[in-house]
Parts: sequence; C-alpha cells; structure tokens
Amino acid sequence: MIPVARPILGIEEKNAVQEVLASGMLAAGDRVKKFEENFAGRIGASEAIATSSGTTALQALMFGLGLGPGDRVLTTPFTFIATSNSILNTGARPVFADIEPRTFNLDPEQSEEILARDSSIKAILLVHLYGLPCNMADFEYLAQKYEVDLLEDAAQAHGSRFADRPVGALGRAGIFSFYPTKNMTTGEGGMVVTSDEVLAKKIRLYINHGAPERYNHKQMGFNYRMTEMGGAMGLVQLERLEKFVAIRRTHAEFFDQQLGMIPEVETPYIPPQCYHSYNQYTLRCQRRDELQKHLREEGVGTGIHYPRGLHQQPYYQELGLGDYSLLITEQASQEVLSIPVHPGLNNEELQKISRAIGSFYEAWR
Repeated sequence: MIPVARPILGIEEKNAVQEVLASGMLAAGDRVKKFEENFAGRIGASEAIATSSGTTALQALMFGLGLGPGDRVLTTPFTFIATSNSILNTGARPVFADIEPRTFNLDPEQSEEILARDSSIKAILLVHLYGLPCNMADFEYLAQKYEVDLLEDAAQAHGSRFADRPVGALGRAGIFSFYPTKNMTTGEGGMVVTSDEVLAKKIRLYINHGAPERYNHKQMGFNYRMTEMGGAMGLVQLERLEKFVAIRRTHAEFFDQQLGMIPEVETPYIPPQCYHSYNQYTLRCQRRDELQKHLREEGVGTGIHYPRGLHQQPYYQELGLGDYSLLITEQASQEVLSIPVHPGLNNEELQKISRAIGSFYEAWR
C-alpha cells in the first residue's frame, strides 16, 4: 500500500536523538532553544516557543491572548477540530464563516459580513489548509478595519508563502504542528511564533506551569514543553524542509499534468501570490467514495480531509454551534480526497496513483 503520508527520517535524525539519549538531558534544553531560534529566523518572527504538539501550541496562544467567556473568534469550519477546540478551551466561542469553493480556505467576503454585525469577535483564526495560504491581503485589511487580532493556524503550511512572505508570522501570531504527517516532524510537537514580546512571555510561562523559575508560579500554566529529542529532530528537519517542499511541489506538478484533463476531477487551485507547500494534494472529485474504494483496492492510500464540517460535529451541535448553513463546506466534505504527495514517493508510485485514478473514471464512462 502506498501510504498517503510518510515521515522522512534519516541517519541525521537518528544520530541527533541518540546524542540526546547519551547525554541524559531529555527535557527541554539547549537543543529546543536552538530549534526555537532557528525556526523564528526561518519564519521571520522575533519569537518562537516550542510546545508538545500543535494542539498545545494553539491552546497556549489562545490563553496568551486573554480570551475568555463572552469573546468570539471567527474561523473556518473546514479544518481539524483542534483549531476550534482551542477557542472553546478558553471559554470563548468559535464563529464559523463558509469557505471559498476553489481554495477551501476561509472566505473573506463572508468573514466581513460576520465581522460587521458581531462586535464580540476578538480575533480571526485562519487555517492555511493543505499548505495553501489564505488570502492574507484581504484578511490583513479586515483585521485592521474591525480592530481584531489576526492569527494563523499554519499546522499544515511549513514552507508556504504569501506574496513571498512565510506564513505563520504575518498576523499577530501563528502556530505550527510537527506531527509525523506534516512537512517536517519532531515526532510530536508544535511551535507558536510571534513578534509580540509581551505575548511570547505569557505563552512561555503558560507552557511551563506559569513559572519563570522553579516553584515560583506567576500565572496559570501547564507542562506543554517540547522534549530535547524533539528539538534535536526539529533542528535536522528544519534544514531539510526546503528540499522536502520542493519535492512535494514537483509531485504536485506531475499530478496537475496527469489528472488535470480528467473532467470528473478538479486539481488544486493556486491563487496569485500563493506558494503552496502541499502538505496534502487534495482533489475535488465525483463519486469520491467509490474512487477511494477503488484506490484502496489498487494499493493506494488516501485521506478525506475532512468528512464533515465542524458545525456538523455531534459535540458542537450539542453546544449550539451547529446552527449554520455552510453549503460550500458541506459540499466539499463530500467531494475532497487527498492522495499521496509526500517526498518518499518514487516515479513508479506516482505513475501508479495517476493510472489508478484515470482507470476508475474511464471504466465509469
């Protein structure tokens, strides 16, 4: 089976982790600090705070912003649930606008309609879905016009750029995930990036039990720190990120050419100024579920990102967060299918994937 995602790990990562194990210093230390510094430099932020996961990075950011009951955050319904759960975790509430049909990212026009009528919204939390940047120019304008914070969930967007600027540090703050399926990995891990030093200080305290020094707790906090093993892996993976993304983009170009002529399939749309890092190569396709079954039988792994909007999740409906008519999201959830695009693919596998998709629709016709 060709997996839909595969972490690319080599001898450099193994050696880096073995050095940590041999040192006996396993908790966050010099390697995590160096990883933070290098990552901040790569993204163009003055501060980067490493965490235990992308989810804890989101939670730490929401806490640092001081969100609480009565506050609302505008975000997308077409994402992994950690995005909006991080809002709920503070006592605030997510507000969903629909997505653009071609990019699957948050729609700026619908977002403005909501911002214009809801003064309780304190922030916009964007998601650069699949590695495709949102239209940052529009959202930077909206954030300034309505005086709200602009935040970025770049969990899938390592190496992505908008107008030649790395995503993640274009708003007030952003987060990344280093889960094994991402463009780079630390096993588990996350990162908050910002150039707001006051915000960064709050977040650093939050992920360390609220203590600037041991047993001196200044605020609420938890242990959300990255391990030294994660930091060591991150240093190596960060140096390989540009190459990883270049390979993903080459694979995406191959699929664009091979699949772009199939009438029943829409390949990813890339707006001007957007540099896609292809954490996922996601098709919009007819007879999606039948195609997925066919590909599985042909030995090709796939993923559905995502099979329902957040407003359709049972828990959110119980909370009263399901009273939305988000037709574009609901249609997309029935049509999207992600196929393998990771750097571990070889030419034979790329050909196999494209042939399997083509043969399905040829037989259907």
